[in-house]
Amino acid sequence: MNKQPFAASVSVIVPAMNEAENLPHVFATLPDWIDEVILVDGNSTDDTIAVARRLRPDLRVVVQSRRGKGNALIEGFQAAQGDIIVMIDADGSTDGREIRSFVATLMNGADFAKGSRYAPGGGSDDLSPIRSLGNKALTGLTNFLYGTRYTDLCYGYNAFWARHLDALDLDCDGFEIETLMNVRAAQAGLIIREVPSHERSRIHGVSNLNAVRDGWRVLRTIWRERARGTAVTAAAQAAQVALAK
Repeated sequence: MNKQPFAASVSVIVPAMNEAENLPHVFATLPDWIDEVILVDGNSTDDTIAVARRLRPDLRVVVQSRRGKGNALIEGFQAAQGDIIVMIDADGSTDGREIRSFVATLMNGADFAKGSRYAPGGGSDDLSPIRSLGNKALTGLTNFLYGTRYTDLCYGYNAFWARHLDALDLDCDGFEIETLMNVRAAQAGLIIREVPSHERSRIHGVSNLNAVRDGWRVLRTIWRERARGTAVTAAAQAAQVALAK
């Protein structure tokens, strides 16, 4: 590992289910200096794994044990060997050429590099008005409850130092994984910096995202984590008191 241009090894996690048609486009955008690409397959019924291996012979494949994007990412994170972990989508919506910006942000002092379609220089070809409105409302609620200054809560392009996996302590299966990561990174006191990112439309196939269903899951996660954070803080304070005695 430790290839140029960065003095850190980089693992890219690609969760995929029936994305054989999209993978040639996705893999073509990945920089050649990436150390490791891990495809997490959600038990695809098409040629996703075969196509991925043909495109990238050094590919590592993890077959997902359960269902959902969150579970896929968690299993990919656990398998990663790089110093830095980058998560991208397999539908062509995230541009692998932006990985350099995410890694550079981490190398310049951030613990967690958070993609944003609303940051200056970012954008989206895919966000509907309803999804955009819902995302902004959920982002505003998160900022209010957790004191963050996020501009884009529900976006799946992020990167972080692998050493912070224990602090994130991820434990969800669905699309709410991005929200959970953002909230727990803030709760853990990690240095978080947003990276402008331009989201493209899915190239082939139909998304499994459901705005209403997954929006409710995100909302529940925001409220649940508020209670969890209070409990963790209380436990930490009690431990400090006990140590002081």
